[in-house]
Amino acid sequence: MEIAGELTEDEVFKCLSGLGQSATGLQHTYLCLSAPGRDLKNVSILCNYIYLQKLELPYNKIKDLSCVSHMPYLITLDASHNQLTDFFGFQPPKNLKEVNFSHNQMTAMKDLSAYSSLTKLILDHNSFSVIRGLEKCKRLSHLSLAHNNISRIRGLDHLPLRELCLAGNMINKIENLQTLHNLQVLDLSCNRIQSLTGLQNLRFLGTVNLESNLITEIKEAAHLHDLILLREINLLKNPVQDHDDYRIAVIFLLQHLILLDKQTVTAEEKVAAVNKYDPPLEVVAARDHMTHLVYQLMQPQVIFDSTLPSLDAPYPMLVLTGPQACGKRELAHKLCQEFSDYFAYGACHTTRGPYFGEEDGLDYHFVTEEEFHNMIQMGQFIQTMQYGGHWYGLSRESIERVAREGLACCVHMELEGVFSLKNSYFEPRYVLLIPSVVDNYVLFLKARGFYSNAQMETAVSRIDLYARINRERPGFFDSIIPCDDRAEAYRSLKQLVKEYLGLEEHSGGGDSSSITPDNTSTNTTGELPAASATESTDLMDSYSRNYQKKIQANMTPQRTEMASNHRRLQQIREALSGKSPGAYAELFQRSVPAAPSSLASQSHPPAGPSSSPVRPAGLSAPNLSEDSSSEESRASSGLSMRSSAGVFSAESPARGSDAGSGPNIEPLDISMLGQDRDSLRGLTPDAPRPASDRVSPTHPSSPGRPGANVKPVLPPIPSGRKTNDSGSKQ
Repeated sequence: MEIAGELTEDEVFKCLSGLGQSATGLQHTYLCLSAPGRDLKNVSILCNYIYLQKLELPYNKIKDLSCVSHMPYLITLDASHNQLTDFFGFQPPKNLKEVNFSHNQMTAMKDLSAYSSLTKLILDHNSFSVIRGLEKCKRLSHLSLAHNNISRIRGLDHLPLRELCLAGNMINKIENLQTLHNLQVLDLSCNRIQSLTGLQNLRFLGTVNLESNLITEIKEAAHLHDLILLREINLLKNPVQDHDDYRIAVIFLLQHLILLDKQTVTAEEKVAAVNKYDPPLEVVAARDHMTHLVYQLMQPQVIFDSTLPSLDAPYPMLVLTGPQACGKRELAHKLCQEFSDYFAYGACHTTRGPYFGEEDGLDYHFVTEEEFHNMIQMGQFIQTMQYGGHWYGLSRESIERVAREGLACCVHMELEGVFSLKNSYFEPRYVLLIPSVVDNYVLFLKARGFYSNAQMETAVSRIDLYARINRERPGFFDSIIPCDDRAEAYRSLKQLVKEYLGLEEHSGGGDSSSITPDNTSTNTTGELPAASATESTDLMDSYSRNYQKKIQANMTPQRTEMASNHRRLQQIREALSGKSPGAYAELFQRSVPAAPSSLASQSHPPAGPSSSPVRPAGLSAPNLSEDSSSEESRASSGLSMRSSAGVFSAESPARGSDAGSGPNIEPLDISMLGQDRDSLRGLTPDAPRPASDRVSPTHPSSPGRPGANVKPVLPPIPSGRKTNDSGSKQ
């Protein structure tokens, strides 16, 4: 008579499958039995089937599994969705590897030391509150205790787990997982976790499910930043999703992700995340340039002094760059002092406070952050950057103040500023000052006493950044100078600047070469010396070779050049006679021009028998060849003409005294200008003149402009005005 819920022989025959050799290999038998959903309560008949290797009895009402004690070869056991209360209530089969006791009524775990072969254990939907008894399961790789009453993670030390599921419990904190070195998949969904700390040491972790927890801060994802194998994370139904740009921020912190919240992470999202939170220097520089360009275009447009010297050549600048406290500022000041006829220091603006010994307006312009941002919105900056929590910026006025003096601008800045400046139309020479001995650099930083340990670590780390940029971007810096020894660094910088400027010692003998106003070494025929050109070409980069070609092309007189110069002369005559107060007249009024000695010879001297009118040297017929005429026609730029205007100015110190107290200067007859360029060229301060016509025998002669001998040079620097200004005050 059949009893309800009892497994019979006939049902067993229907459920057997997998005919094969027994574990002993002596006979053929059925190895698998599967009887799901039969409302079975008694399966004691299975004690006779000792050769079974796989037993599946899910969705029944079984309360006793003691029959398993008679199955020594059993490998897989599935008794899920039953009414079991006894945890492993049978003698352990020697080779039992996989057990599924989910959806039962178990309340406590016991020692499983006898189950040394166990690799997979599923205990979901029971009533366990504490994890215990697994210490000896040295082969256990998969453990699932989802939807139990577990409140703390413990009892898992040093297990070889690769997958761990603790979803649906009451866990508040991720703890005691640091010894699970092989863990790859972790499911902690539906818990009460607020922080992701505790996961940072799981270096093989690839998938994390944290859905339906209490994570509120995006920064918690930073705990997973170093998990380079992490490919999937689920933070759905967490308060953190309410943050703006939540997805982009998490993708930025975890850049190896493939899936976030069950959605594929695209390449566009990764690029957007990097550009938003840690953009490359090029992106920062591009944004910086666009910002300042837009704000500048919103302001009234004017012609800048830095663009007047030559419309086809960039304004000359020298930029010293390098890590913090590498000596950029000190060397820049020293260079500007020694080469004061060529360079002036351009002070940047900053929101940081002054260090000991720094002066406002001399080293930096120290402003508040509000003032700094107001200047940005007024379009007053060429480039800005943020470093160490402070803003730094190079203003347009800093450069224009130097340009009005007819000098080149020397500035210093960090690497971010260099990237930004390279986007502008300026083309400076960039000199990298970099420490070569890190220990000495650290000692110097400590000796200054200005920096915290974090600041010094940042400064040291940036040495590698500068070195990497130089290595990966050949030609990014024009020159590199080690700055361990400041004195030696300055000697190298000084020699480099001399080469840039083309400052050479010239013999006073019968040397046929001379320094022209454009500072190009030429002979009497107006051509570049062949030997010098060949030698320098080997040393120049592509930029310098192009510059040499431009010089040689400009030395050849052209019809368009003659017509252009004629138009310029006509405009100057009209401006001087008051007929056309245009750009040239305004140009003459921008600064106090110097009075050449030729004008003094033209004025009426005090009464005396020996006084007689003398024709100005510029209006006499100078002995200039046509080659020199074409050569000097290249000097007719805005600044050089402005210097020339000084000869016509009524503000010249040659006036000597007020009206009525002394002789006045006779008005200059415009007709005396003549009809050719030589009449005007003779009056330019840059043009050579006899010693008798100079302002003072003791006045130093104007040094040559940068670019001599066709070496790697700065663009032409207009010279003479600052020297003449100082001479006029003597």
